[in-house]
Amino acid sequence: MIFYENELKALKRAGRYRSREVLKYDVKDFASNDYLGLSHKKELHQQTCRELEALEVHSTKASMLVNGYHQIHKDFEDALCEANDFEAGVVLGSGFNANIALIESLVRKGDTLFMDELYHASGVLASNLNEINVVFFQHNDMEELAQLLQNSQAKRKIVAVEGIYSMDGDLCDREIFSIVDANEALLIVDEAHSSGVVGEKLMGVFDYYNITPQANHIKMGTLGKAYGSFGAFILASEHIVEYLINRAKPIIYATSLSLYDTLLAHKSLEYIVQNATKLRAEIALHQQIVEKYLGIKVEGLIVPIKIGDNKKVIEIKDALLSEGYAVGGIRQPTVPTAIIRFIARLGESEEDLTTLCKKLAKIA
Repeated sequence: MIFYENELKALKRAGRYRSREVLKYDVKDFASNDYLGLSHKKELHQQTCRELEALEVHSTKASMLVNGYHQIHKDFEDALCEANDFEAGVVLGSGFNANIALIESLVRKGDTLFMDELYHASGVLASNLNEINVVFFQHNDMEELAQLLQNSQAKRKIVAVEGIYSMDGDLCDREIFSIVDANEALLIVDEAHSSGVVGEKLMGVFDYYNITPQANHIKMGTLGKAYGSFGAFILASEHIVEYLINRAKPIIYATSLSLYDTLLAHKSLEYIVQNATKLRAEIALHQQIVEKYLGIKVEGLIVPIKIGDNKKVIEIKDALLSEGYAVGGIRQPTVPTAIIRFIARLGESEEDLTTLCKKLAKIA
């Protein structure tokens, strides 16, 4: 018996059917979120393996609260706090889990969550748990958000935005920080796509906007993108992190982040801090190439090109792949209208980025 045959047929008719494709190493990768190309830096992998080889264990063995919290975790959390000027931090399994942890545990009875309408799917999913009272505001509309917060009678007000939005590639508005502070609201900033990409130290939008973290500020970031590893982190005040460790289910009930991924991310953090000036210059060059050949000014490294047709976007993606260039073909419901999404990542050369931009200028 085929239980979901009709649903799969409907997805195919709508041009929304998905399938996995095994990664090809012989194509130019402009599809992945490995923004700085650190997944290709063998020295980071080799340093990590040498240090792990000296340990008595190679896996975490348990949840963070049941003998699974290692010195490697603590050292990385401390390094993240120092680099980002936060009081405390905790690492966990993924950015998806981090959003579930934050929203499911922080938004209690009588509270209201105010979420940007383009917030990541993991946050939207979390907002559907536990009968959470959630209000969506128009993307980056600070006037609407300020009005909503001023009129709210909620016990606690929690605002959730992204540092750089994963599909549109635009930054959150700087005014968000003053608005939440003025309304005594908590602020969650999902920095999955901005940490390691923007800011003087490449630490993300807090760094980019020169914001000193306050007690009501929470930063979440992933390790599987610019950091070239896997996992996620949450940075906040001592008080908020203490609360999360006691209430957030993805922290309490999941095996702690692997030692390899944690240590590799720590090596990547050190690399980013030590090479920030050089990396910023390379990012700027890639942004200039995109603007020159496509007329698109990007604030990070995400480049969206509106196509508007689910089937056509896959045709374009497949055509580019046949020429040796991997890009993303993003369709509804992930985006309102189909787009080609490519990453002007540092892992590929300026020459190949230029060639891709010229091809897209003709196709799209």
